[in-house]
Amino acid sequence: MYKLLYADEQGRMFDHDLAAVGRTGNRLVEIIDEDMIELPEGASLMLLPGSTPVGMNQQGEFKLLEYAQGGRSKARAVGALLPQGYTRTLLPGYWRKADQPLPLYGYTAVALRDDKVFVAAIQTDEPDRWDPRHYNSEDLPKLVQSRLTKFSNNRLLEQLARCALEYSCFTAQNIFYTRWEGGLPMSPVCNARCLGCISLQPAECCPSPQSRLAFRPTIEEAAQIALHHLQNAPDAIISFGQGCEGEPALAAGDIAPVIDKVRRKTELGTINMNSNAGYTRGIEKICDAGLDSIRVSLISARDEVYHTYYRPRDYKLEDVARSIRAARDRGVYVSLNLLVLPGLNDTEREIDALLDFIQENGVNQVQLRNLNIDPDFLEQYISCGSTPLGMKIFLQFLSQIKGLDVGNFTKSIKRK
Repeated sequence: MYKLLYADEQGRMFDHDLAAVGRTGNRLVEIIDEDMIELPEGASLMLLPGSTPVGMNQQGEFKLLEYAQGGRSKARAVGALLPQGYTRTLLPGYWRKADQPLPLYGYTAVALRDDKVFVAAIQTDEPDRWDPRHYNSEDLPKLVQSRLTKFSNNRLLEQLARCALEYSCFTAQNIFYTRWEGGLPMSPVCNARCLGCISLQPAECCPSPQSRLAFRPTIEEAAQIALHHLQNAPDAIISFGQGCEGEPALAAGDIAPVIDKVRRKTELGTINMNSNAGYTRGIEKICDAGLDSIRVSLISARDEVYHTYYRPRDYKLEDVARSIRAARDRGVYVSLNLLVLPGLNDTEREIDALLDFIQENGVNQVQLRNLNIDPDFLEQYISCGSTPLGMKIFLQFLSQIKGLDVGNFTKSIKRK
């Protein structure tokens, strides 16, 4: 049996004779073997503020655990944050009544068995390059300062330094480590108002974990960083469209000249962009300049769910599809940055719509991203009403599409 793992108000962890339960959509479910793996390296346990753990007794009844061991402290629900390369299968089982939504994290169910912590997850990619042990090293501040000294008066580099040191952004840190995928934010504005935006939220909503870029970098500032990275980093990728910015296609007038300027000096590395792909003219301009790959954010291929989550200002899902086809026509490798939540993406109607979307628009890859959001907050806008089939079955459907790559990370790609 997977035992309920919970904490007291001081953060001390305990297990209980109640069986652990998870959640898929708005349903509590028993935890079974196929949902669970041992806690992977790089995962972390965390308390869910204001949340009461739920377990299951021997009669199969769900029970609230209101008090911790000894009965003097309130019991608190516990979840896990997964390292990149893992896709969750269940949300934590808890009950919560609070005016303020949970912070924007990808909460995952946990349990205890044989004195070992287990999490509800599947490994869906090789996570070594994104393992936390490669980041936040003791020498990082010196590397940041050295680069800032070498390239003084570059505001964009100063922004990346803040992202690297204050927000522990891995793609920002890679700029200073001079390796792998490095982020290059360019756009302070966006044409969507995502419910789970990690850089800009209304004051009454869930707090964003980082602040958005507040200025428009110059072509020279961006090209200087991109060129240094592509010429010197192993397996170099430069990615426009980071968590600290808006929609990069809206800055096509700046990004296209950056790509052109860089490609006049080097053909090394991959130039990638992360985008909602709602502004097709901007996508076309950037692709024509020499973009190698694009990763398009998607939560659903159904209009109703898509528009409810992204709340686009001036585009529709059909524009996203048009942008993808335009990129593919220009030889650009297209990935979906698929935001996944157990109980939403793994319902039959969602799966059917997604499979059609992938095949109709020539998508090359699906990158799975655990959606960072309070599931109760999301439920206010998007109802997970259909019966979920399970994340493993969802992944099996994706694996059946011939030629489709499924994983978690952007790959080094060169345009043909």
